[in-house]
Order: sequence, then structure tokens, then C-alpha cells
Amino acid sequence: MDGLLWEDVEDLFDAEVMGALPDVGVPDTSARDWQSLLDLVVERGWRHRYSEDSVVTAPPSAEAVLSRLAGSGRPELRVWPTDDVLAIFRFMSPEEIDFDVDLRELRGQERLDVFCDFLCAIGRRLGKPVLMGSEGGVDYDHPALGFDVTADGVVRMASRDPQR
Repeated sequence: MDGLLWEDVEDLFDAEVMGALPDVGVPDTSARDWQSLLDLVVERGWRHRYSEDSVVTAPPSAEAVLSRLAGSGRPELRVWPTDDVLAIFRFMSPEEIDFDVDLRELRGQERLDVFCDFLCAIGRRLGKPVLMGSEGGVDYDHPALGFDVTADGVVRMASRDPQR
């Protein structure tokens, strides 16, 4: 467990506020970071499925996927850190690792712990922040929460809404 309490962040998991599929991202990445992510998925034994244009194939190297982005279909990697929590990674560019999560799957302390462990694993492997923002793109200057490298854990980054 990371130590983040559901009661302290429950408002950040409200689909009315964040959108049902908030974006999570790692800024300032490279093909090497993408490859580290692919390796981490395999090492952790997380169930996963890679596809391009909905055709399921074995995941190629990150360099292979990223080098053909302009002409290729829509590559995505679906990763299940547990059977009931899914993260969908989209290979948009080498400079950012971008993925979505479904807030409906992240309700309560147990699921929050799974999510935090997942973000921590990625952040520690890459040595970079992993930040969650509202659906439509992470504002890296104002994320809601994320893995903080210095704190070595997931922390709330958004201020509390005084109306709640």
C-alpha cells in the first residue's frame, strides 16, 4: 500500500469532474522509456494485450512501434495490473507515455491501492513522474495526482475544492 487514503482523494475519482477516462502520462520520455515500460509489464506478469487497428499481435519492440507511427494503425497496449483494473497505453509519440484508466474501476481503498502500486512501479522503473489529469489530456503543470519521484510515492497534487 502506498499510504494514500481513499477519503483524501475520492473527489479526484469523480467522473463528473475528471471525465470517466482520465488521462495518465509520463512526460519527457523516449523510446528507451517505452521499452522499459514494456519490459516492466512482462517482468511483473501483468496480463496484457497489444494490438494495431484492433488486430492482436505479440508486442514488438518499442522502437519498432514508434518508428512506424506515422504510417501505422492505432497501436495500443492494454495492461491489467489486476483482473478488474485496466490501463490502456497508446503509442502516440516517443516523448510521452500516455494511458487511460476507467474511474469506474478505481472505486474504494483496495482499487486505489492497486492503482497507486501500478503508478509507483512505472515511476520507479522510469525514474520519472507519472501524472493523472482530467479526460482530454494531462496538464503537466496542474495534475490531479501522481507518482512523485522525490516523495517516492503517489501524492495528491490538486488542491481541495472548498465546496466539497
